[in-house]
Amino acid sequence: MNTKIIKRLKERDAYFTVVWSGLKKAEKYEIKGSVPAEAGVFELYYMDEKKRLNLMYISRVWFGGLRSTIRKLTDPVLEFNPKWKDILNRHDCYYRYTLSTNSSDMEDVLYYFSEVLFPGAGRCIDSGRYESIYLIEESPENFDTV
Repeated sequence: MNTKIIKRLKERDAYFTVVWSGLKKAEKYEIKGSVPAEAGVFELYYMDEKKRLNLMYISRVWFGGLRSTIRKLTDPVLEFNPKWKDILNRHDCYYRYTLSTNSSDMEDVLYYFSEVLFPGAGRCIDSGRYESIYLIEESPENFDTV
């Protein structure tokens, strides 16, 4: 599957399709060999005792690329935050990503996820280019963030 963010415009509205990579278990050698060192948006999950995936983190990366960022955030040896380190040591972690060469599009996609997952929290700001932002997701597992 070709991971990417696709954008269609209609008047002052943006319609994004986020095409995710497959959801993969975070293993440092697999990440090093398969995740591109390119810009994009990624999600990190951990699997709890009831075998449910829990969203840990969603972000975009520009400098440094997806490979190094996902690799660092999923390795308990490299992590300094005690809470995060505890999760990494106790649970299997998973990730997925999509590529993008447009920083403003990534900003709008994260804004959408933020507003749906954490309404009113003001965690992200959109690019200000559009009146409304809409989004759908595609993934090999038919697994959606929202």
